[in-house]
Amino acid sequence: MANETKTVSDWQELTRLTQGEPIVVERVRLTDKAIAIEGAFELPQLARLNAEDQVFVVAFLRSHGSIKEMEQVFGVSYPTIKARLTRIAGRLEFVETNPAPPRAEVLERLKRGEITAAEAIKDLEALR
Repeated sequence: MANETKTVSDWQELTRLTQGEPIVVERVRLTDKAIAIEGAFELPQLARLNAEDQVFVVAFLRSHGSIKEMEQVFGVSYPTIKARLTRIAGRLEFVETNPAPPRAEVLERLKRGEITAAEAIKDLEALR
């Protein structure tokens, strides 16, 4: 627990020093092994949020997304919670979970008869 507290305070100090400016991690070391990797590593999206927003996201996850519970935890109204979620979400890049297939794949599926011409046209237009 003491090591975890030190890690949190180290992270808070780093956040204070960088004042929200982007940073690049240049060395990663596996804690239980004598292995280190050097290069330019971008921090994960959630780590790039300021400390207050990170706490807010963790609280939201712990409340299982219950805005009612968030209202109680933070002592603010529903619109305030929604506004903050919207602001944080606007800073995050979402991963497309159903990306459009590449052009060649659409044409191959059409050729094999797996999709209709109308579906192929729709898929191809989505690639633009």
